[in-house]
Amino acid sequence: MKVACVGGGPAGLYLSILLKRQDPSHDITVHERDPEGSTYGWGVTYWRGLLDKLHAHDPESARAIEEASVTWNQGEARVRDLVTRRPSDQGFGIGRHRLLEILAARARSLGVRLEYEHEITHGNVPAADLVVAGDGVRSTLRTGWADHFGARTEDGRNHYIWLGTSKVFDSFTFAFVETGHGWIWCYGYAFSPERSTVVVECAPPTWTGLGLDTAKEADGLALLEKLFAGILDGHPLIGRSTGSGSAQWLNFRTLTNRTWHRDNLVLLGDAAHTTHYSIGAGTTLALEDAIALADALRAHGELPVALGRYERQRKSELLAAQSAARYSAQWYENLPRYIDLPPEQMFALLGQRHSPLLPHIPPQLYYRIDRAAGQLEALRRLKRWLGPKVARGVQGRELASRK
Repeated sequence: MKVACVGGGPAGLYLSILLKRQDPSHDITVHERDPEGSTYGWGVTYWRGLLDKLHAHDPESARAIEEASVTWNQGEARVRDLVTRRPSDQGFGIGRHRLLEILAARARSLGVRLEYEHEITHGNVPAADLVVAGDGVRSTLRTGWADHFGARTEDGRNHYIWLGTSKVFDSFTFAFVETGHGWIWCYGYAFSPERSTVVVECAPPTWTGLGLDTAKEADGLALLEKLFAGILDGHPLIGRSTGSGSAQWLNFRTLTNRTWHRDNLVLLGDAAHTTHYSIGAGTTLALEDAIALADALRAHGELPVALGRYERQRKSELLAAQSAARYSAQWYENLPRYIDLPPEQMFALLGQRHSPLLPHIPPQLYYRIDRAAGQLEALRRLKRWLGPKVARGVQGRELASRK
């Protein structure tokens, strides 16, 4: 099969790896419009579940990704001058640039052609049995057949900016700072031994009140460094200047599509769907798309059947993540509802922000219910563990008494 992957992000590169592993005779080319080595963003996050899937599908690239990642197993929240830490599931961070290097090298080693600085539009689609549109949320290929795919976008209310820093966080760190114009907050996580990502977010009145809407990048970074001095420990924030000197504040764009394929063209990753950055799942979901598409192509010889199966499977699997992302974004948009709770309660509800019930129950009541449910579950686990031991002990005493 001849395959053209449009977009050299993690999803397109990983799909090319999986297809070459399935059948080395596949003729696969990845087309990327930007120069090799140029990428946006700082670090990406993922969790053990994704790493297990990567090891199952291509152990060589999985080992390289794991070795290049940093890990944490704690979360920290700072509200005003109060600090709360608690254990968390093991998280992983890796630089986006390093992730793409690993996947590109692995793809090349398997015989995939990588063509950089080669832009594909709906007017020059390569002749191929399968064309994969992995060219991001603003996909040119999807836009060329907009009526067919039925894309819908919804912009979030809050403003955010994606930054880097030389401060290396030892936990996934949240910091909430009160200003004269409202709250501003960030979350930071390490992605290498020398760097961390910092995502800063605030509501529109805070953004304009602080002058971040008009500040040049250098001035905005200086202000943010002062506001978050408590977690930066003197380290600078690093921006991504476009050359104009303007800061790249954004509103998150949630994308859905009515259908994901047209003839031999199929959508992958952010071209098909996006989920709010606050759940840290974008890269994971894109790689899972690649796994599902490769599996469907292997299982079904007929392309329309394979693409239909892929779309149905991934739409179903994404429902939980999309719901979690929607409620997570709303939690931040309604931050005043939670911010004055005692720190332990606020941090607990921060961890529960994906819940569809939380917006409809008073926060303190939800916290008490959640704690009670947690204690009941702990008692159930203790019972399951203790029951067989007690039973064996009783049985042993009964046998001894009979002798």
